[in-house]
Amino acid sequence: MSAPPLPGPLAHLAPLLEHYGYWAVGAVVLVEDFGVPAPGETILLAAGVYAGAGRLNVVAVAVIAFVAAVVGDNIGYLIGRVGGRAFVHRWGKYVFLTPERFAAAEEFFARHGGKIVTVARFIEGLRQANGIIAGTTGMPWPRFLAFNALGAALWVGLWTTLAYLAGSHITTIYAEVNRYLLYVVIAVAVVLAGLVVRHVVRRRRARTA
Repeated sequence: MSAPPLPGPLAHLAPLLEHYGYWAVGAVVLVEDFGVPAPGETILLAAGVYAGAGRLNVVAVAVIAFVAAVVGDNIGYLIGRVGGRAFVHRWGKYVFLTPERFAAAEEFFARHGGKIVTVARFIEGLRQANGIIAGTTGMPWPRFLAFNALGAALWVGLWTTLAYLAGSHITTIYAEVNRYLLYVVIAVAVVLAGLVVRHVVRRRRARTA
C-alpha cells in the first residue's frame, strides 16, 4: 500500500516515517521528553495518519510512543534530580530564584506536582521540561512516575486515536482541539497562580507570626 500524503506541517516527516517507521516515532518522542527540541507530538500525529492508512499498526504506534514518552521524561527527571538543585543554588539568584523561593516551589510542587505533571504533557514547553522540573524540585520518583504515565497515556491515546480516525483532516482537527485546549490551559494556569499566591501569603504570615 502506498504511503498516504501527510497534510500541512506533517508532510516533512514523511521521509522519516518511510525510512525508519516505528524507530522514528520512538526516538523523536523520547528525545523531546527530556528537553531536546524535537517534533514529538507532530510525529505522533503523522504516525497515526499512517496507521489509519494501514502503513503502520496503530497499537504498536501507541505502545512505542507511550514507552518512549515515559522513559524520556524519566531521563529528564534524573537530570533534574542529579544536577538541577546545584545549578539552581549556584545560578538561580541571577534570575531571582533565591533558595527561599526555590524551597517554596519545592513545597508547592510536592503538594500539587501530580496535577502539573499530568497536564504538562499537553502544553508545549512544559512537555519537554516537566521531568527536569520535577526532579529539580525533589518530587518523589514513584509519584512522578505514576502521574507521568497517566499523562503519557492520555496524550498518546488522544492524538493517536484522532489521527488514526481523521486521516488527512487531522491538521484541521488538531488546530480546533488546540484552540479549545488553550482556554483549558489558561484556566489551569490561573488556578495554579492563585494557589501559588495563597501558598506564599500563608508562608509569610506564618513566618511573621
